[in-house]
Amino acid sequence: MPGFVVFALVLSLSAMVRCLGFPPSVADAPQPCLAPLQWEGRTVEYDHGTGRNTRAAVSYDAQNQRIRVLEQKTGHTPCKKFFEYIYLFKSGVLFQIEEITKQCAKIALTEAWDPYDIPLNSTYEDQYFIGGPGDMIEVQEWSDRKPARKNEAWVGVYTLKDCYPVQETYTKNSSVTTSTRFFDLQLGISDPGVFDPPSTCQSALTEKMKSDC
Repeated sequence: MPGFVVFALVLSLSAMVRCLGFPPSVADAPQPCLAPLQWEGRTVEYDHGTGRNTRAAVSYDAQNQRIRVLEQKTGHTPCKKFFEYIYLFKSGVLFQIEEITKQCAKIALTEAWDPYDIPLNSTYEDQYFIGGPGDMIEVQEWSDRKPARKNEAWVGVYTLKDCYPVQETYTKNSSVTTSTRFFDLQLGISDPGVFDPPSTCQSALTEKMKSDC
């Protein structure tokens, strides 16, 4: 059979499948995008249990599995301490530094590295625009929802174009849920030194410091 005849038959069958409304193949289904490995930006984490918002400047380095979080003070909060956190997952260590006194605590990390990305086994939920006409951005929503489990423990919203994180929501149990919004993201790490703990950490505390007086 001539090649052009085979090609015509394939096109005809494809059109017939679409017209009959058969479900798309796995290859046609949305696939998780690849999120940037290094970026800097700002976040707001909302704790649904306490009702608190925590604003921070974040440096994210997935290549070396490390994150630096610098809490930001947005107003006068009596008897409230603000901290810098340096997560070094390859070393299994978290440094907590009080921003004013530079007092430091060195704590063992008990949680595994969990990057800001869309796992390959994620479930596609939706695709939509954030904003309105003339000022909007297209995003996709993914989750870890599985047929055997009614509720998802993670929901992530990422931009369609460059796969930047927009929002992530984690539910650890019925009483611990956090939602994190991401904004002002820039690719790369402007100063790798932000992942180096200060000299005060050479004589660090062994227990995490409290944020309240």
